[in-house]
Amino acid sequence: MKYLKSTLLITLFIVCCVTARPVLGQAIPQNLSGINVNDLSDAQIKQLLQQAQASGLTDNQLIQQAQNRGMSADQVQLLQQRIAQIRKSSGNTTANDTTQVQSRKLNYQPDTSSDTLNKAKQNLDLFGKLKPKIFGADLFRNGRMTFEPNLHLATPVNYILGPDDQVNINIYGNSLVNWKLDVSPEGNINIPGVGLLNVSGKTIEQATAQIKAKLAANNYAVGHGTNVQVSLGNIRSIKVIIVGEVQKPGTYTLPSLATVFNALYSAGGPNDNGSFRQIEIIRNNRVIRRLDVYDFLVKGDQKDNIQLQDQDIVRVPTYRIRVEMDGEVKIPALFEVLPGETLQDVIRFAGGFNDQAYTALVKVSQISDQQRRITDVPESDYKNYIPLRGDVYKVERILERYENRVTINGAVFRPGQFELQKGLTLLQLINKAAGLKEDAFMGIGSITRLKPDNSTEIISFNLSDEINKTAADIPLQREDVVNISSIFDLRDKYNVTIKGEVRQAGTFAYADSMSVQDLIIKAGGFTEGASPKRIEVARRVTNSDPTSKSSVVAQVFSIDVDAQLKNGGTGFRLKPFDIVSVYTLPGYEKQRIVKVEGEVLYPGYYTIQKKNEKISDIIARAGGLSASADADGGTLKRDNIAILGIDKSKTDTTGIAQERVDRLKRLKQTYKDSTDNEGLQLRNDYVGIDLKAILEKPGSNGDLIMEDGDIIRIPKQEQVVRVNGEVLYPSAVVYEKDKTFKGYVYNAGGFSPDALRGSAYIVYPNGTVKGTRKFLFFNTRPAVKPGSEIYVPKKPERKGLSATEIIGITTGLASIAAVILGIISLHK
Repeated sequence: MKYLKSTLLITLFIVCCVTARPVLGQAIPQNLSGINVNDLSDAQIKQLLQQAQASGLTDNQLIQQAQNRGMSADQVQLLQQRIAQIRKSSGNTTANDTTQVQSRKLNYQPDTSSDTLNKAKQNLDLFGKLKPKIFGADLFRNGRMTFEPNLHLATPVNYILGPDDQVNINIYGNSLVNWKLDVSPEGNINIPGVGLLNVSGKTIEQATAQIKAKLAANNYAVGHGTNVQVSLGNIRSIKVIIVGEVQKPGTYTLPSLATVFNALYSAGGPNDNGSFRQIEIIRNNRVIRRLDVYDFLVKGDQKDNIQLQDQDIVRVPTYRIRVEMDGEVKIPALFEVLPGETLQDVIRFAGGFNDQAYTALVKVSQISDQQRRITDVPESDYKNYIPLRGDVYKVERILERYENRVTINGAVFRPGQFELQKGLTLLQLINKAAGLKEDAFMGIGSITRLKPDNSTEIISFNLSDEINKTAADIPLQREDVVNISSIFDLRDKYNVTIKGEVRQAGTFAYADSMSVQDLIIKAGGFTEGASPKRIEVARRVTNSDPTSKSSVVAQVFSIDVDAQLKNGGTGFRLKPFDIVSVYTLPGYEKQRIVKVEGEVLYPGYYTIQKKNEKISDIIARAGGLSASADADGGTLKRDNIAILGIDKSKTDTTGIAQERVDRLKRLKQTYKDSTDNEGLQLRNDYVGIDLKAILEKPGSNGDLIMEDGDIIRIPKQEQVVRVNGEVLYPSAVVYEKDKTFKGYVYNAGGFSPDALRGSAYIVYPNGTVKGTRKFLFFNTRPAVKPGSEIYVPKKPERKGLSATEIIGITTGLASIAAVILGIISLHK
């Protein structure tokens, strides 16, 4: 058991060590101990909050990450204050949780059983962009730039041969030989038929001369018809030691053609403390070259990027002086400065100023003993200022203001901003703006002028006097804004309205001299039933007497126009805001259709011929009832549109039906009672008629006048009675003349426990509904006819009294009892 516990502990330790290793290529979160939150701009903190929101981190998680990265407690508190200020300034005071600003939420719960997501959030380095980048660091941490040596280039003449190299000797001319000879560990090559030749430590150029001499001594006619070419075949590997302030110091195996950049890239380049400008190449215990990476970054110069040899040492020392360039430069970063360099060199390293930079002055934050101080360096001293340790240079943006701008707005052809030339006046600016538009208001214009204290004043002028030069031309000043109004800006938008029998009724733009005919044409012309002989125009009254009850509030004109709209009419002209009403022709009627279904000789659709055509007339036109018709069950279906409030002008029957269903649903939600309202949709449209009496006595009160869309249906003689609702087994029961209301209910299993017996009702085939009557303690049930439907509603749900209601009732009863006892005591 003890052995098992030990094994488990060891296994757990190995798993933790493995999982704790950073993923290859993942950025290692940097330490934030050196960050001063006061040095961060609002834009940087806003960017930090946006990144946190995009990553799903809350503000508290962001602060926790800053603490985990080594930020001090004081700086963490300051960061919290800065975040709160930015939230308040942006109007988002409640967004303490950046994940809650989204308007939509997930419709499922994430799997919280796994902490993979939380670990991923913890590993996010949102603060990486807050610290200024080190100029040149990306060169060796960019996966797309590997600095791999070109193994297929021509053999360098200064390449030094060594063991494991391969030497290709190609002899052509009078003799043809091609040898591929490996350099032995002793540095020799064995030339067939010639012997050993030591080439180790010699350049290709030196080895070529020795090989030619060796061949010539062995009867090869070198130079007399025979040529020799020596090249490098397979190259050897060398070991280079990289030490100092690099990301991954150690010994690296590289191709013998590798340069210093190849070695530095393999080691990840200098780290945050490493120098980029004084990298030492040590060979045989002495420094043979110093590499300045800035030469390559700024000028593309690789003069010190020499080829390495076996056992060379590349040493990266710590930087001596590093300064920060921030603000409006092309490459804001941390720069390393060598002795003798000036601020001008730092600006050159940063790529120079960008287009928005204020170049006349650079602010320098210097270290002065125990605190910092600000120094202003003018442009003339850029070449003389010597950078100091920890300098922070701030290049500010130019001001968002103009030294020679004037603006003109309104009724000119080219409004906008113009140059304030010396002596520019109002008239000259109007001419620069291509002159006044035709709708320019020639009365009062204005100039909004900026006073010396940045407050504004309005200078008015009469535009007509300025144009006619009867008033002095006004000289303009910097930031003057000239406003010239349009006549359309100074009044309501003119329009006219047309209603009634036109094809596209509505409101239209008014134009001078517009006639009624013009407006009717804009509205698509008359409809078929329009009356051109009686058109009314209602006009606004501006001088109504407010003290008189009978004062006129609108002028009404009655005019007629040509039905074909061919002539100009009576010369009547519309005015703004007129309302034109076009009426229907007297006696114009659209055909109205009714339908007869069921047991008549000629069922189908019939057009109403007279306004007072009745049910009996339509039945007669349909040929009368058939022999199997049940007159008692005849029904009249008429859409109850007036009650439902549905638009009668709709011709889409599907749309009307859907609207009726929607309204019925709303009624059911509003009026929740004990009855089942599902039947309301079916019975709502039926008018209870006595078709048998109508046909026996046409023209009686029950003989209704037909309306458009009515449906008369005469069923066959029914022989069943349907029982539905709160019965045990809803059924269709065979009709028996002597059977009572209860008899049919019992044939359907009887009343259910939830049945509201006293409210049972019957629906007759013609749509008439009769309910149960009560007399004292007795229920009088309606008579049952063939084809009827008995419906038993459900009892209402009884809700018990709440605690508040019980307390209220108890208190009331106690008060009443107290009053009664008081009265009794008084009588005693």
